[in-house]
Amino acid sequence: MQIEKNISINGKHKKPVLIDMFYLKNNEQKNIVVFCHGYKGYKDWGAWNLVAKEFAKNNIFFIKINFSHNGGTINQPIDFPDLEAFGNNNFIKELDDIDDVLDWILQNNSIQNEINTKSISLIGHSRGGGTALIKANENKKITKVISWAGVSDFGSRFPTGKILQKWRDNGVAYITNVRTNQEMPHYFQFYTNFKENEDRLYIKKAVENLDIPYLIIHGTNDETVLLQEAKNLNSWNSNNLLYIIEDANHGFDSKQPWKNSSLPNDLDNVVQKTIQFIIS
Repeated sequence: MQIEKNISINGKHKKPVLIDMFYLKNNEQKNIVVFCHGYKGYKDWGAWNLVAKEFAKNNIFFIKINFSHNGGTINQPIDFPDLEAFGNNNFIKELDDIDDVLDWILQNNSIQNEINTKSISLIGHSRGGGTALIKANENKKITKVISWAGVSDFGSRFPTGKILQKWRDNGVAYITNVRTNQEMPHYFQFYTNFKENEDRLYIKKAVENLDIPYLIIHGTNDETVLLQEAKNLNSWNSNNLLYIIEDANHGFDSKQPWKNSSLPNDLDNVVQKTIQFIIS
């Protein structure tokens, strides 16, 4: 198996997008999958490397990315050494990052013998699910899209009332990362950027307009993104499959760090269902 990690792609927003590639080097044109992490996520979280290997074993060209402003760096892609970048992240930057990765894939001569550019699937986990759905509606190179525990609405996740006003007045709000003990900033530009692009960032509209197959996978015990959000996504377009996993949580039983050599059962279930969807 060919594994190439921490490849740096020049992005539109002055910070690189880091990617990992997992594939069998056999000169066979493979379905391409690009995996997008969620909020406070990164490409090396939990069992994502094992996920990538499982796709590659099934002769799928698997790429996972660190969004340019997720808070990681080239030298330290895990965790959040660049909190200033994290604070300046927004949905538009992440959408642009996906385009940058897709353009790089299509223009990289070294991998053209290994990829089928007519078969590109996006997978997004959590917030990344919403981002992937919007991009799948925008970029016609994408042929399938998959939401893992994905959100159905960005706007409802912003604060309102006095909390919003305090954020506006201070210019920054902080959220504690329990695992790393960091106070992670969100500059108010995150909200203003959303409001300026609200129509584009309306997930319901993007899903209603999708004309490609998409798969929704969600757990009944998701404590972060409720199952109702998957049901929302399912109701907005008939060209989809909804797969509900009983008792599965938001990470499908994966966690950081993941020290086992095999996938947790729920996540393995997610992966196998997704592989079937992609190759069908």
